[in-house]
Amino acid sequence: MKQFLWLALQANNADVIKEKIENAPDKSYEIGIFIGTYLPLVVLIIIAYVLYFRMKKRKDLDD
Repeated sequence: MKQFLWLALQANNADVIKEKIENAPDKSYEIGIFIGTYLPLVVLIIIAYVLYFRMKKRKDLDD
């Protein structure tokens, strides 16, 4: 069920982004949409990476 919901949201999100790009006034608007779409994902991945290695380092120090 979760996978179906995730896929439905992704498909809807892709349609919204595609529509915004088609109605964009110029090329810089496309760049803004791209950055605004992927920047939060990149930030979350970086945060997860940092937390993972901090917890791994803490576990190694406890042993």
